[in-house]
Amino acid sequence: MLEKMSDFFENRLDGYDEHMMTNIESSSEFYPYTADCLPKTYNCNILDLGCGTGLELEEYYPHNPSANITGIDLSEGMLSALRKKFADKNITLICTSYFDAQLGEEIFDAAVSVESLHHFTKEEKIPLYKKLHNALKESGYFILTDYFSLSDDEEVMHRQNLIALKQEQGIEDNEFYHYDTPLTVEHETEALLEAGFSSVKVLNNWGATYILKAIK
Repeated sequence: MLEKMSDFFENRLDGYDEHMMTNIESSSEFYPYTADCLPKTYNCNILDLGCGTGLELEEYYPHNPSANITGIDLSEGMLSALRKKFADKNITLICTSYFDAQLGEEIFDAAVSVESLHHFTKEEKIPLYKKLHNALKESGYFILTDYFSLSDDEEVMHRQNLIALKQEQGIEDNEFYHYDTPLTVEHETEALLEAGFSSVKVLNNWGATYILKAIK
């Protein structure tokens, strides 16, 4: 049965970190790599979309313990676990959908999202990426670490499967349900460029998991 996005993560808080680090292929490599891509400058401002329990921050803080983090996530349970991990850090946590959050104008030196954005269509992402683009400083950039469909056919299949499941379960609302519908890297890049980013490049990949850097 499909679960609403917030319910899915609240129901899986116990054991979440262990699951991500042991069952997600190459997570022990892409989390440190992601962290190393973020600014090392003193007192910089970082936005984390879908921050969860802060696995990427565990890798980032040794590089830059002075960073000011703003984390957004739907799950209060996840955010509570993050607070306990980093009680001594300067973190602002917001429990909401990043689609609904007000991100401000030219606030952040960089933004990051890890394994969170593979549930949404290109059309849903473009308005979010426009907000994100506006929230970055002129020299800012966005590091996106996620897994992607490896063909157009695969992308369409995932989306059609979700539509079929919603029909079978009588779900007619427009809320987000947890089901993986990753875009291709090409379509993700198109969404970022249409949102205003000047360039997007692939920094690394492990199978279907890629790290993209979108520069304002």
